[in-house]
Amino acid sequence: GLVAGLQRQMSFASVRIGLYDSVKQFYTPKGSDHCSITTRILAGCTTGAMAVTCAQPTDVVKIRFQASVHAGPGSNRKYSGTMDAYRTIAREEGVRGLWKGTLPNITRNAIINCAEMVTYDIIKEKLLNYHLLTDNFPCHFVSAFGAGFCATVVASPVDVVKTRYMNSPPGQYRSPFDCMLKMVTQEGPTAFYKG
Repeated sequence: GLVAGLQRQMSFASVRIGLYDSVKQFYTPKGSDHCSITTRILAGCTTGAMAVTCAQPTDVVKIRFQASVHAGPGSNRKYSGTMDAYRTIAREEGVRGLWKGTLPNITRNAIINCAEMVTYDIIKEKLLNYHLLTDNFPCHFVSAFGAGFCATVVASPVDVVKTRYMNSPPGQYRSPFDCMLKMVTQEGPTAFYKG
């Protein structure tokens, strides 16, 4: 799944990061020099959703390709390579199969963007206000570490549902919501934090 993972990261990051400033300016009121946290969250969610929509096939292939590898020599793989995975999924499930799980993926990305941005700003602000650190690399590192931790805790349930839904055979779940309900009823709430 490395090739699909690289394809996903290149396409996802290009759209998300490449369009962020333009979208942020679009949401900023005319004549304003200051960009509010709400504007940043809106820009992050918008570019994140656009990036997910573009990169979704690469994410589906990465997850399916990784899940298709069986242990042991001589075992049959479903896909011979990344490009074969794209073709096989499109042939067996139609082109829509490559966009399976887009809504939970957009939801996951929006949650992560918001959680990271808001907690990063809050942690950094508190560190500076209480004079625990100055505005330098250690302050940014601690703020980023805290933001990443918070975003992971908040986004893990959506991430698990997204991955299971995208990796499920056709018909196993009616929707991402059905996947979530089955996880809770069959495995309990701790299933959302597997991995």
